[in-house]
Amino acid sequence: MELAHYSDYAVRLVNTEEPARARDSLTTVESVRGLFGANAQAARRATDADVTRFRSVRARLRAVFEAADSGAETLAVDLLNSLLLEFPVSPQISGHDTRDADGKPDWHMHLADHPSNATAGFAAIAAMGLAFHLTSYGVDRLGLCEAAPCRNAYLDTSTNRSRRYCSDRCATRANVAAYRARKRLETERSEATGRTAEKTQPSTPETVR
Repeated sequence: MELAHYSDYAVRLVNTEEPARARDSLTTVESVRGLFGANAQAARRATDADVTRFRSVRARLRAVFEAADSGAETLAVDLLNSLLLEFPVSPQISGHDTRDADGKPDWHMHLADHPSNATAGFAAIAAMGLAFHLTSYGVDRLGLCEAAPCRNAYLDTSTNRSRRYCSDRCATRANVAAYRARKRLETERSEATGRTAEKTQPSTPETVR
């Protein structure tokens, strides 16, 4: 489903905050506008008031990912449905700017900009994109990075549903940490075994003269 690519809007917004590190990059109207990417027309509608509104939507979208990541499938769907009801979309057929091999319009579905404000428009697109992704690929394709303390949101598009990290960097960091933990445990076990052997080793009796 081609509309699933709009789910990236949700990921971008959720990942503007790293709760475990107390980091938040969504602090100015410029940071809000940056989330729209190439959609400059929608970005221009953003005002200072949208910073707070975007943060509220972000918390609700993160709750969807948290529910999905923990296996609470019905809760994830209910939370997403509440966003869809509050921020409805306006779908349109588009194709005026793309052509197929024969030069004819490449008609496709497009989510039109919301007329009221920047937050409503972004939230509508993010929620609908996430909904299409969820229904097309499954709730378990919504995850949070396992490389603590990261917890960034990601969408698993792997063929075997094996993704666990938001990026290659986090995957490498987690693997290195796991390797070091194993080596540390092996060393501790080896030292403990050595100490036990020393304690149980019989002492040599004194020679009777």
